Amino acid sequence: MHLHLIDWIVIISFLLLSIGIGLYLSRRAGRNTREFFLSGRNLPWYVAGTSMVATTFAADTPLAVTELVAESGISGNWLWWNMLFGGMLTVFFFARLWRRANIMTDAEFVAIRYSGKPARFLRGFRAVYIGIFMNAVVMAWVNLAMVKILEVMFPDLTLFGVSHISIGGLILSSHLMVVGLMMAFVALYSALAGLWGVTVTDTFQFVIAMGGSIILAFIALDHVGGISGLQTQLADAGRVFEFFPVVAGDSAVENGQTMLQMGVVALVAYLGVQWWASWYPGAEPGGGGYVAQRMMSAKDEKHSLLATLWFQVAHFAIRPWPWIIVALVALVMFPHEADKGATYVMVIRDLLPAGLLGLLLAAFFSAYMSTMSSQTVWGASYIVNDLFRPFIRPGASERYYVKVSRITTVILMLFSLIVTTQFEMISDAWRFILACSGGIGLVLLLRWFWWRINAWSEIAAMLAPYAIYPMLVFRYGLSYESTLIIIVAWSTLVWLAVTYLTKPVEINTLKSFYEKVHPGGPGWKIMAGEMPHVRGDKGYKTLFVNYIAGCVLVLFSLFGIGRLIFGDHVQALIYLGVAAIAAVVIYINLSRTGWDKVVR
Repeated sequence: MHLHLIDWIVIISFLLLSIGIGLYLSRRAGRNTREFFLSGRNLPWYVAGTSMVATTFAADTPLAVTELVAESGISGNWLWWNMLFGGMLTVFFFARLWRRANIMTDAEFVAIRYSGKPARFLRGFRAVYIGIFMNAVVMAWVNLAMVKILEVMFPDLTLFGVSHISIGGLILSSHLMVVGLMMAFVALYSALAGLWGVTVTDTFQFVIAMGGSIILAFIALDHVGGISGLQTQLADAGRVFEFFPVVAGDSAVENGQTMLQMGVVALVAYLGVQWWASWYPGAEPGGGGYVAQRMMSAKDEKHSLLATLWFQVAHFAIRPWPWIIVALVALVMFPHEADKGATYVMVIRDLLPAGLLGLLLAAFFSAYMSTMSSQTVWGASYIVNDLFRPFIRPGASERYYVKVSRITTVILMLFSLIVTTQFEMISDAWRFILACSGGIGLVLLLRWFWWRINAWSEIAAMLAPYAIYPMLVFRYGLSYESTLIIIVAWSTLVWLAVTYLTKPVEINTLKSFYEKVHPGGPGWKIMAGEMPHVRGDKGYKTLFVNYIAGCVLVLFSLFGIGRLIFGDHVQALIYLGVAAIAAVVIYINLSRTGWDKVVR
């Protein structure tokens, strides 16, 4: 692959602008850890929400969507679209609570909600388990996707005249070394500017990445004769434009056309269990991780809610369609290619002229860097705020903690690069994470609304899956879906038993938490009776209506945009009309409950 001068100009301009943002914001971020990790709690909703979207747009995401479409058609995306149902819970039930908690990380939540030695252990354990190890696995996955992109675009790439080097037994290919250089670049502006730099560059990078994806979709469509030409060629190959899966019992092939077949167990697992029961970065039940970090960084509760709502709309309804279009074109252009994910990159390689090729490479770099910068700053916040500050070096100055934060950001990058070298395939890593976190989701939801949940509940829910996962997978060879359902049932029984067999949280801690967050609801009646001066939240029926309306808004927008793209204008009008009604319902209900009052 040969890049022209204009391509290099586009790529270098993008990189210089990214580092320029980091340099510009470095002084502000260096004031204290609140500025470094939370942007001074002053982010507007559109920046906080766009940063969430940009972080979940990793280099591997278009490739993964391409694989799903190749295997199961458009409806194959239900394997991740189902997470909307959990995300919308976060919008209306949890966003305001996260902002109200006034904490720096979701691991710090442990310190204000639980008490005693179990709480201290849980906080430190989460900092190490999630902030380092789980974080490194996610970053390794993203690194490997970037390696695949470089391998397709530059198959004969060498760095400093060599194709690979060996360091202490680690084999680094030239493609991985280039990814390492990209990581160093990301570490530079992330360490300089913290969350200020990450969120502002995220917004800029998302525009580049999304714009590049849309341009690619138009060019790809033109290559196959537009939508009508694409539909004709896919129909000849037995493909259909269906948005919904076929449930087992029906045929996976209808009139010779390939569709997604979803068994009853899989249907229950994906649509009935996974979205509320399992922890996964960016889709934690009740919010968490870098999503919680953005909610806690928002200006106020209103901005926190709007940021999370914009994230759900953009993530599920708007962003997928350029990827899906290119994935469908790739099926026509490369019908026999074994690596379906790589065909997305092949479309870029074969169709784009000089200039636009540089733009799409910059778009992929944007997707990669926005994810890696968020993961490192978020991981560093765990290590500094929830491990280093409370347990290793308490009482140090804020500037000292900022310095440690910057060093930790770089170390996390290096550690993830080492982890990357240990994997050849981690396509099943997300299934492992979801299965082994099965059951924790309900605890993460109820800890806000039921006083009896304690640190032991959360510890038990985190550890219980590992007691049976090896047996279910390695001895009995159960599918992911069956494994998930069994683990969720087992973990729920374990953590409920542990909850009632251990002491409740100390009463003073519960009172302090209720006074600070005042979530309301029947689960806090005991505290409400003892603290009549605290006004707990009400209107949960209205919130539930908003939740349903939010799901309708996103799903009908998703299907409406799809029908509009494929020329079904009547159906598109109906879908988008229903979505508009849902938006009006949400606005009216929020206005009645005083959502526009600024609460800091």
